[in-house]
Amino acid sequence: MLASLNLPVALETRSGEVTLRRAAEDDLDELMGLLSDDPTSAARGDVAAAGDRAAYRRALAEILADPSNEVVVVEDGHGAIVGTMQLTRIPGMARRGATRLLIEAVRVSSARRSSGIGTAMMEWAVGPAAESIAVDLVQMTSDAARGDAHRFYERLGFAGSHIGFKYRVH
Repeated sequence: MLASLNLPVALETRSGEVTLRRAAEDDLDELMGLLSDDPTSAARGDVAAAGDRAAYRRALAEILADPSNEVVVVEDGHGAIVGTMQLTRIPGMARRGATRLLIEAVRVSSARRSSGIGTAMMEWAVGPAAESIAVDLVQMTSDAARGDAHRFYERLGFAGSHIGFKYRVH
């Protein structure tokens, strides 16, 4: 399903061209680093601890094996991974059988924020990616504490239309 994404793709940003591609198992350390680089994620336990590596490896392998899921990474011109996001295609019954693209875990390296990388990633996701996998709606959640991120997503045309709930099992 998400195999139809036309990757890799070059994205133009204010700081130059970057490449968006499928994540690979070899990207694990960089992905862990991007998650821990975010204060909200770090507060939830994403601290890139060596003892958590097996759990992250298992999760990445499961995502990569699922045709409805994809983790993409953004590489700068030097091959450094500076961004990531997870995409999930969800067929649904609501909205007359609408299919959704769920965007999760959007991260841009703190050293590269405000350079246009996040904008280029999101414009690709709601444009070419959404069209190529035939979705009717793109949705995402964002932690309530992320005011700057909410303004960013609203600037891109996302509407804060729902209230999300989580239930922690473990």
